[in-house]
Amino acid sequence: MSVKNKVIAVAASLAVVGGAGAGALVMAGSAAAATPSCGSSCLEAYNKNIGSKFVLDVYKQGQKTGQPVILFRASNSDPAEDFTVSEQGTVNDFYQAGLVSSALALHYGCVTGVNSANCQYPNLEAYEIEYAPYGADTGLCVGLGSAASNGTKVALEPCGVSSKTVWIADHADSTPFGRSLPLINGSDTNFSQPYVLTYPSTAYPTDNPRPQLYTHSLTGFSNGSGPTLGTVDDNQLWSFKHGVLS
Repeated sequence: MSVKNKVIAVAASLAVVGGAGAGALVMAGSAAAATPSCGSSCLEAYNKNIGSKFVLDVYKQGQKTGQPVILFRASNSDPAEDFTVSEQGTVNDFYQAGLVSSALALHYGCVTGVNSANCQYPNLEAYEIEYAPYGADTGLCVGLGSAASNGTKVALEPCGVSSKTVWIADHADSTPFGRSLPLINGSDTNFSQPYVLTYPSTAYPTDNPRPQLYTHSLTGFSNGSGPTLGTVDDNQLWSFKHGVLS
């Protein structure tokens, strides 16, 4: 059984970012599409600081390992903005499938009666974001070429190979009603201030050269109890759009 199928087999459901509530964001199978041909299986992410006019994009539509991931103007004719939720489940599901470490599962994959006394969070949702131009899966996911740290660049990396392409939905630090939230990289080892998906705070998507996404320690986080409401920087908060882009 493939890693993807192993994760799906043990996952009951997935909620990604959207707006119905803190734990019900984009349900599996009802995501959105940048291009019409990508259809209902696709989605597109945007950053709270920049706004929804610019969405997750693969630089110059490159389809290779290491291709930079950026934000670009939303368009329903740009296949570089087509992504699917590839792997889907909880942190514990990914641990059982061998994609994240036991330390990560201990902190973010709490299971009642098993490790709940020692970890910081309930069993959070986790997933991979696969590049799928015109709806065609590429086997390349939004991830890191090396373990997460401050300034590690985000690019396309092979899906289902390591924790570096896994992203954890940090509901504990979301905005009201879960409309935007941080995304913790699965290779994270800094559990007091986890490394999350970040857009350069002083950059804009029309800048040249195009600013590349990276990971950075979460702002406003304190002792595993979550930040004071509103202290997470907007450039570390992410949402997903529904429907074909206009």
